[in-house]
Amino acid sequence: MNPLVELARKTIETYVKTGKLIPPPAQLPAEMKGKAGVFVSLKKHGELRGCIGTIASTTDNIAEEIIRNAIEAAAHDPRFAPVTKTELADLEISVDVLGEPEPAASIKDLDVKRFGVIVKSGQRRGLLLPALKGVDTPEEQIAICRRKAGIGLSEPVELFKFEVRRYT
Repeated sequence: MNPLVELARKTIETYVKTGKLIPPPAQLPAEMKGKAGVFVSLKKHGELRGCIGTIASTTDNIAEEIIRNAIEAAAHDPRFAPVTKTELADLEISVDVLGEPEPAASIKDLDVKRFGVIVKSGQRRGLLLPALKGVDTPEEQIAICRRKAGIGLSEPVELFKFEVRRYT
């Protein structure tokens, strides 16, 4: 198992069973040392069970970002009840480490398989990761981001794109 996914799984299992946080590994692997936004996604039997993340780093390193967002995805995603002990064995976990967002001049700059999208209007922002099942066009990505952020279809938006390193 990839070390990032292993950390997310250990975090969730410890938190669900004991309510306690785990510390980051004493020796951080190279891919956990930097700072970046991180999303932790949970699926159960192929269906989304939780997904929480940060667009940019909010902690000292990627390991701490994984720990924070793994707990948020498992226990505080408002779309789902908290994960229970009986579900732990059925969870499929992925960790996405986000690259720096860059402005997208137009929808032509987007590619649903390669780039995630951030749609911004004023203080409202919606984000969608790349390569998601059932999302096949940039137009769908943008529409989902608008809904997530509460941005109306006629409101002007700024578009940003970013790449991810996905670990499963």
